[in-house]
Amino acid sequence: MTDAVLEMRGVTKRFPGVVALNAVDLDVYRAEVLALIGENGAGKSTLMKILGGVYQPDAGQVRIDGQPVVIASVSDAIGLGIGFIHQELNVLDNLDIAGNIFLGREPVRGGPLRLIDRRRMDSDAEIYLERLGLNVSPRTPLTRLSIAQKQLVEIAKALSQNARILIMDEPTSSLTLTETGRLLAVVKELRAQGVSVIYISHRLGEIEEIADRVAALRDGQNAGRLSREEIHHDQMVRLMVGRELKNFYVHSPAEKQPGYFAIDNLRTARYPDSQLSLDVAKGEILGVAGLVGAGRSEMAQAVFGTDRAVGGTLRLDREPLVIKSAKDAIKHGIYLIPEDRRNSGLIIDMSIRENITLPALTRYATAGLIQPDKERDTAAEMSQRLNVKAPTIEERVGNLSGGNQQKAVLAKWLSLGPRVLIFDEPTRGIDVGAKAEIYALMRNLAREGVAIMMISSDMEEVLGVSDRVAVMHEGHLTGILEREACSEEAIMRLAVGKTDDARGASSV
Repeated sequence: MTDAVLEMRGVTKRFPGVVALNAVDLDVYRAEVLALIGENGAGKSTLMKILGGVYQPDAGQVRIDGQPVVIASVSDAIGLGIGFIHQELNVLDNLDIAGNIFLGREPVRGGPLRLIDRRRMDSDAEIYLERLGLNVSPRTPLTRLSIAQKQLVEIAKALSQNARILIMDEPTSSLTLTETGRLLAVVKELRAQGVSVIYISHRLGEIEEIADRVAALRDGQNAGRLSREEIHHDQMVRLMVGRELKNFYVHSPAEKQPGYFAIDNLRTARYPDSQLSLDVAKGEILGVAGLVGAGRSEMAQAVFGTDRAVGGTLRLDREPLVIKSAKDAIKHGIYLIPEDRRNSGLIIDMSIRENITLPALTRYATAGLIQPDKERDTAAEMSQRLNVKAPTIEERVGNLSGGNQQKAVLAKWLSLGPRVLIFDEPTRGIDVGAKAEIYALMRNLAREGVAIMMISSDMEEVLGVSDRVAVMHEGHLTGILEREACSEEAIMRLAVGKTDDARGASSV
């Protein structure tokens, strides 16, 4: 292999009360894809923020092409040919696509007048949009794009900076299978063009497909490396968590009551002309698959009452329900763990205790006054049951890792005794160890008789966790696959609207 284009030696970073990185080494070679893996809190993002000029190291050295460099700012990193696609979207909704891609680098005309050359900016933007398969006008406002499309705009922005070293931090977390496939193809094209890519992802299947090498971090230190021929799921898990995870996907017999929770002819505001009917058995995990824009989240929000349904009925244990608000759903034991847990599932400036008890404060009140002892008892019990890792239940929930935030959302609803739980992207941005815990919790809830709907864009997750898979396309159900008939091909046929050749599916 050629000499390293990037060398990081003995990089250390401390924050108040914690050593985030402890003498970490990292090498990246020209025209390779290096996967950087580790659990949440392992130090991956901190190390990349040092490389991207966001943080400064307390110790250690960075060398580019063998020469020591100081990356004191983001502009320094860009000047050295380092591009960074952050896990959290870094786009501006008040601008259009081209404006976001070339923000601060707009082409100009008119000599000293320095007028923005709109025509050139649009034509340059179209090159990157076409490369990523995003078939929209560069003048499209960001407000009209989905999360997945905004992510692609972020990638286009990084590509437009002609980076020699491109950092991708969870770039596919909001993308569908088709969009993910296109992105991975782009990564391979970049490698062929001589670009070095540092690829961070919790989706180990992606890493197996594209990585030339793997470097693992655990608790802020180097945990090991894998060459191309050593890159396998179990090997990566062992490096990340320091142990093997037995029974990652668990299936076991459960008492199932068919038709326990039924959705009949549901029509949402997004797709008012499409009717959706399906049912979930008591004790079942029903996976809900489909491409972005299929209407899965809209269906979940209509069932939970946060969006008003245009039409349709719901039945729970054969009894008809009227749900006009989230309060109505909660009263009937129907709860939603939303896709965006930070903005829709939690109040991040409140403590774990306050978040867990918030939906039912009257349970912890006497004569209208909240009794802190009652709150603490419930919050402590639920935190212990779900293994929420935090110093205390008074910890601000915004300080928790993604996996522990998801557990806090789940703890909130479990304390109320759920009958139906709807998970919308339950493990997005969560490390492999926390994923295993979430899957085990879901399976235990199913064994206890809870009806579970799991909306997921992670095909491996859908195939591994679901008892059956319902597939949606443009607001309606195209089919339901029994577990033995589930495959990526069968799900994708239904996801694009084909029902006649989807063997093993019951078409609707």
